[in-house]
Amino acid sequence: MYAFVLPGLLYFLIYKYVPLIGAVIAFKDYSVFRGFQNSPWVGWKHFERIFDNPEVIQVLINTLVLSFLQIAFAFPAPILLAVMLNEVRWEWLKRSLQSIVYLPHFLSWVVVVGLFTIFLRSEGLINHMLGHWFGIDSIPFLQMPSLFKPLLVLEVIWKETGWSTIIFLAALAGVNPELYEAAVADGAGRLRRIWHITLPAIRGTVVILLILRLGTVLDNGFEQVFLMLNPYVMDVGNVLDTYVYYKGIEQSNFSFATAVGLFKSVVGLVLVVGANQLAKKFGGEGIY
Repeated sequence: MYAFVLPGLLYFLIYKYVPLIGAVIAFKDYSVFRGFQNSPWVGWKHFERIFDNPEVIQVLINTLVLSFLQIAFAFPAPILLAVMLNEVRWEWLKRSLQSIVYLPHFLSWVVVVGLFTIFLRSEGLINHMLGHWFGIDSIPFLQMPSLFKPLLVLEVIWKETGWSTIIFLAALAGVNPELYEAAVADGAGRLRRIWHITLPAIRGTVVILLILRLGTVLDNGFEQVFLMLNPYVMDVGNVLDTYVYYKGIEQSNFSFATAVGLFKSVVGLVLVVGANQLAKKFGGEGIY
């Protein structure tokens, strides 16, 4: 059994824990030429910049708003889809639908954003249909700041909802069919069976996944946001992940970028621990 666990342990040790040594540059004015040891210590200087810089505050607000929208709309989507698939009684149809909704997960964000761009650009299919059928002038969907976050959430829902249903369908597979039969015998309709049997069966799974999701509340996914950014939506679309890239990679401000990344990790840890304790307080099961 230890031999089976060893590859996973090595992965986390090599790629998760050993790189933590580099977090020390968040407390230094790191220079590539001086190295880790010879770069001067500056204490909490870079962390203070996170809250002193208005640009960082705006980026933090963008990150939190986008995470809230994803939790509010993208997180419940696979729960709803799993409940709907669970109600399909024809197995061949259920398997076919599952295969279809799984497929977008295997597309890279480059492909997904490319597809949305093809449909939504000024000379794209959507504008062509609006102009041809309704006589509406071209709408710059991708350049409208008000649509940037909704489009990101829509992309996440389309790409990941089907794949996320796997966990919930696995939880529903363990429900005793006799519970449904007894509910039918008592005259319970479909909605009442869903409310009193299906949803309680996946409540523990929902709580655990929500706790884990809160741990990444400041992590919006670099690749998707970076590919969707353009000068028109930079003010509302620049999040911590892309900000760290611009500051750390493009401007070689490695210490400040590391401080922002470390700040994200600490906030995620606090949220996970807090949500876990809150879940236990209300009688649920936490992750530890």
